[in-house]
Amino acid sequence: MDAKHLSTRLLAVAEHVPLGARLADIGSDHAYLPAYLGINNRVSYAVAGEVVEGPYLNALHEIQKEGLAQKVAVRLADGLAAITQEDEIDTITICGMGGPLICHILNEGKDKLARKPRLILQPNIGERQVREWLKEHSYQIITEEIIEEDKHIYEIIVAEWKEKTTELTDDDYLFGPFLRKEKSPIFVKKWQKEREKLLHVLNEIKKARQVPLEQIKMLEIKIKKIGDVLNG
Repeated sequence: MDAKHLSTRLLAVAEHVPLGARLADIGSDHAYLPAYLGINNRVSYAVAGEVVEGPYLNALHEIQKEGLAQKVAVRLADGLAAITQEDEIDTITICGMGGPLICHILNEGKDKLARKPRLILQPNIGERQVREWLKEHSYQIITEEIIEEDKHIYEIIVAEWKEKTTELTDDDYLFGPFLRKEKSPIFVKKWQKEREKLLHVLNEIKKARQVPLEQIKMLEIKIKKIGDVLNG
């Protein structure tokens, strides 16, 4: 992978960045995503933020190599601290992290969300937590995508700030309001595997000398919920 040839995952994220956006890519690593968008004239300006010095230097090298220094600013900063008011950022991407960390970054940098930018988030785990954060902060999920790459399944959640957001059900938070309705083959594969894993855990717990009834009940509820969504 390089700035001209993104991975399937980052290419999917790139498709949700509006044409001409002023983008901040947080945890940018090699800055492949903003570089790709810059090369293809898909953004008018971008910030590549990285908190670790090694990846920051990699990003700096990539942007200079591609001749994008006038269009993409590379900054060593923690989370949304990479963004300044002068950047006028209208789109933020945070990819390849756990849901709890994404929520932490958004919470710590709330003041940088004053312009109500579009959020394109790709959590590796903890998708539910991300959806709950979005709802709590008046962000409406406008679309979702689920993809598989190198035997890993990733979810992309795209949200925009709304005065009044649509209510979400418990199933929406867990499975995704769009993903559970589309029920793509990758979605089915993900939740079939999750159901099998939970069934295995349930069987192991039942073998214990002291059976934790509350834990069994919670597992059974989640297993049934997955079955209902897959078969519904």
